[in-house]
Amino acid sequence: MPKKYKVAFICVHNSCRSQIAEALGKHFARDVFESYSAGTETKPQINQDAVRIIKQLYNLDMEKEQFSKLIADIPQPDIVITMGCNVECPYLPSKYREDWGLDDPTGKSDEEFIKTAKIIEEKVLSLKKRITEKSIPTS
Repeated sequence: MPKKYKVAFICVHNSCRSQIAEALGKHFARDVFESYSAGTETKPQINQDAVRIIKQLYNLDMEKEQFSKLIADIPQPDIVITMGCNVECPYLPSKYREDWGLDDPTGKSDEEFIKTAKIIEEKVLSLKKRITEKSIPTS
């Protein structure tokens, strides 16, 4: 069986976009990579609008297995995906990294959360495909 890569979805607060990416990574790509999310700061809980929208769209309960974590709380990743922090994105050593440049939907309409979730879904599926095709340099 091929090695499963560890993918870390990173943003500052680890409460919204990175949490959505972790949930969708576990849902759509668990056969190819392990998904983690973390930040340089934590929040007492995951963004409740994100929790509600992901439950509505995918029937996934993000709060069941996920919580806001610091970068030091996750395993060393092979691949780092930053969400588009609009400030200095946290640094984490890895074999490959990319920035998804996503706007934070916090405080915005459900439509913005849905749009963000669908973009993350597309990007997770693309990442899964690129890993499977070995078009990402991870060695």
